[in-house]
Amino acid sequence: MNIFVGNLAPEVDEADLKQLFEGSGQVKSVQIVKDLFSGVSKGFGFVEMPGKAHSLAAISGLNGKEFKGQALKVNEARPKTNGRGGRRR
Repeated sequence: MNIFVGNLAPEVDEADLKQLFEGSGQVKSVQIVKDLFSGVSKGFGFVEMPGKAHSLAAISGLNGKEFKGQALKVNEARPKTNGRGGRRR
């Protein structure tokens, strides 16, 4: 299951996030989304865990938990919609 993790402190890296989530089970992959040009974290990322039970335990255990000074927002990642998004001209 793919998990969305929001409100990440700027200094959090993939290793930090992996270690945090491993308390709930095996972590398949971790990605922190960064600005394409500056390389600075955008404050959110994704963690993939192979089992649904472990994923749900991680979501319930970590949502709202303070990590590096910020309360995490953790929930099941939703597929990206194909909407046009952005502003119209």
